[in-house]
Amino acid sequence: MAGRVRDNQGEALGAARAPVVAALDLGHSKVSCFIMRPDGVRHADRTIRVAGASHVQSKGIKGGGVINLEEAAGAIGHAVERAERAAGAPVSGVVVTTAVGQMASHRLRAQVSLGAKPVDDADLARAIGMALAQLKLPNRRPIHVLPVSWSVDGARGVHDPRSMRGGSLGLDLLVVSMAESAFSTLSHCLELAHLDLQGVVAAPVVTSLAALEDDEMDLGCVCIDMGGGVTSAAVWGGRSLLHVESLGVGGDHVTADIARGLSTSRAGAERLKTLHGSAMASANEDREMLEAPPRGEDPSAGPVVVPRSMLKTVIAPRVEETLELMRDRLRDKGALVDPGASVVLTGGASQLNGVRELAVRVFDRPVRLGKPQRAPHLADAASGPAFCASAGVLLRAAYGPREAVSARKLMTRPIGAADAPRVHRGHILARAAGWLRDNL
Repeated sequence: MAGRVRDNQGEALGAARAPVVAALDLGHSKVSCFIMRPDGVRHADRTIRVAGASHVQSKGIKGGGVINLEEAAGAIGHAVERAERAAGAPVSGVVVTTAVGQMASHRLRAQVSLGAKPVDDADLARAIGMALAQLKLPNRRPIHVLPVSWSVDGARGVHDPRSMRGGSLGLDLLVVSMAESAFSTLSHCLELAHLDLQGVVAAPVVTSLAALEDDEMDLGCVCIDMGGGVTSAAVWGGRSLLHVESLGVGGDHVTADIARGLSTSRAGAERLKTLHGSAMASANEDREMLEAPPRGEDPSAGPVVVPRSMLKTVIAPRVEETLELMRDRLRDKGALVDPGASVVLTGGASQLNGVRELAVRVFDRPVRLGKPQRAPHLADAASGPAFCASAGVLLRAAYGPREAVSARKLMTRPIGAADAPRVHRGHILARAAGWLRDNL
């Protein structure tokens, strides 16, 4: 069976469960696992220390989904085992971060009447319940439920309305969902790897937590995660997550374009992209010649020889198109933040030379490359833009933001049109009230 093996007692490796948090980043190009012990939370400066980190080549995942369960489970098991050895601690379950499954966000608004007494937890829970009652997402699975803002008598931007007085309480709520079929496939992959699925989080959300500064979340920022198969974005403003967007285009599409355009193999195209690729023009690129292996197995065929300028003419249009598609999608959804807001690029594909300069031109605003900001002790091999999502899962576990309703409880079943009216009752209200006590 694919995935992690069992020990001599027939128990999973993580059966004697250590009190650790394990993050699994499941992507098109790589699978990475970060493990944090309880003593890895450094409250003094709000940083974390990763006890074990690993990454392996991804298998069984293409574009925006899992295409081979056994191969994907094998890659997951390999990554987790390596991280366990580095951390010296076994794990039985992981929180998965991924951009697969057609991630999308939905804004819900609700307003409830208030009595003569000040606003309390019950009023806030009632507003959350009323907002969730509107949720109609057939064949989709909610994975994040986050308040954007509160208002009292129309006065918006309230962070904590408790103890305030007024006639009405308003709530703007963000729900992030993924395809139900993709969630089921992920769950099955974890079972094959002998791991418990402790939660699924959207890659752009946790990537933002690792890469963005507090001022960027407050003043407005678009964090774009450029992965191998998917490019996704999280929009922030006023310290709240405002929107999540994803496109089924990533760095692997650039590799495929190079392979087609230069008649080389996919491996040769990836090597050219990594060593010599750029999305912007450079000096002497017309005179600099590059070699790549020919496609096929003809021993008499010589290497493909092309000027470096030709490589740029293949790479730049695809990268520019991807960024323009994301910009236009955000603009169409009304999610593109003010012109003064910044853009932060993360993900493996963002490391290609010239991508930041191209993003400046497309978005017409400041752009920087993001790295895990609050995991200072990561090794160089795991501290780049490609590892923001893994670090972000651990930061979320340590410092939040917490969900308005337990994401794990919501994952027990999908919420469709027929289910929505039941969402706000009883146990959901109790969990919402508990979240309010802990997080506002």
